[in-house]
Amino acid sequence: MALRGRSNQAIVAAAVLAALALAASVICVAGSGESVWRTLEPGLEMAEFAAPLPGGGADAAINVLRVDPELWELRLLNTSASDEGELHSTREWCELHDLAAAINAAMFQKDYRTSVSLMRTSGHINNSYVSPDKTVLAFDALDDSVPAVRIIDRTCLDLDTAAEHYGTLIQSIRMVSCRGNNVWVPQKRRHSTAAVGLDGAGRFLMIHCRAPFSTYDLIEILLDLPLAIESAMYVEGGPEAQLFIDAGGVEREFVGSFESGILESDLNRIGWPIPNVIGISRRAHR
Repeated sequence: MALRGRSNQAIVAAAVLAALALAASVICVAGSGESVWRTLEPGLEMAEFAAPLPGGGADAAINVLRVDPELWELRLLNTSASDEGELHSTREWCELHDLAAAINAAMFQKDYRTSVSLMRTSGHINNSYVSPDKTVLAFDALDDSVPAVRIIDRTCLDLDTAAEHYGTLIQSIRMVSCRGNNVWVPQKRRHSTAAVGLDGAGRFLMIHCRAPFSTYDLIEILLDLPLAIESAMYVEGGPEAQLFIDAGGVEREFVGSFESGILESDLNRIGWPIPNVIGISRRAHR
């Protein structure tokens, strides 16, 4: 969502709608007690998990792409870094930059260019402002002393010290702390969600849930799934939330729709143009 002048934890009444049904023949479906992953390419796996909607509704689909950062390179792409300055859906970003997948990088301001918080690469600064948000996704490691990808939790690590080792930094809202805890409080506001995380093996998780959960409820579900999440960060909500995958002969586009007080409908079926994405591409042999 673009920053619309409202608190991220403001609560408003919302209805719960049906989740998007996905073809079981295309991706693997796992219940809460098992994990079934489909390997698309070495170091790249996807799965769909079922989660019950509040109030006993139908199961919702939570789609996860699991990425080995030793084999796949993360890339931050910004409209602000291009002379054309055009917005693109995640599908279009993938097609334009030969990416195997892309997800929202973070929420953005009303200019539809600038991230809400810190966002930079070694060659381009989208926003230098360090907001109070507690998590910073860091990649493009500058030396071998640190993990290839890290989510810096500012309550556990000093941001300035940790950031010295990375070329790319993306700040956003913390979902799961460095201690593995849900840091949100229950709320009534619900929306589709795109998020990123890291598991216990250091694999990067690209997460999309079309169904309208509150952030607190979604975190509880993610922690209960066999994902071994150690940290997670919110990157977008509502109709802008999206994930596109084109790898191993599989092409899937997941888009959001419902957002309390903004678009209380499950009708959206297209990827909205967005200014900033995290993409992945095959890492060159080293």
